[in-house]
Amino acid sequence: MSAPPPYPGNEKGMPPPNPAYPQQAPGYPQQGPGHPQQGYPAQYGQQATTVVVAQPAYTVVQHFRESPVRIKCQFCQADIVTSTYYETGTLTWVACFVIAIVGCWIGCCLIPFCMDACKDVVHQCPNCNQQVGRYNRM
Repeated sequence: MSAPPPYPGNEKGMPPPNPAYPQQAPGYPQQGPGHPQQGYPAQYGQQATTVVVAQPAYTVVQHFRESPVRIKCQFCQADIVTSTYYETGTLTWVACFVIAIVGCWIGCCLIPFCMDACKDVVHQCPNCNQQVGRYNRM
C-alpha cells in the first residue's frame, strides 16, 4: 500500500486551513494558552471598567377602597395606616334624585345622605392630616 495523494496546493500532506479561523501571519511565534493574544491588552495590571445601567423606576398604584390602607405619606414621609371618613359624593345625589323621581320625595329621598355605602371615602394621614387618597363610588 502506498500513501494517499497529497491535497491540492499542499505538498506536505496536510489538509488546507479552515477559512473560518483567522490565519496567523508568518514570522510571529505561536501563542499557547495563558498568553494574551496579539492586539489584546493584558488582563493583569489594568483597572476594570464598571458599567452602571439605570433601571427605570416603577410606581406602585395604591387603590383606595372603604377600609384604611398602609402607605407611606407623600407629605410627611411617614409609614402610616390611613384614617377614613365619608363625604357626600355623586352617587349620593344620584340616588337622592332617583328616589325622588320614583315618587318618594317626602323624606325617603334623603336616605342616601344617611348611608355610608352611598358616600365617597376620603383617606387622610393621621400625622399631618393631609388627604392622601379618595375612593369615589361613582
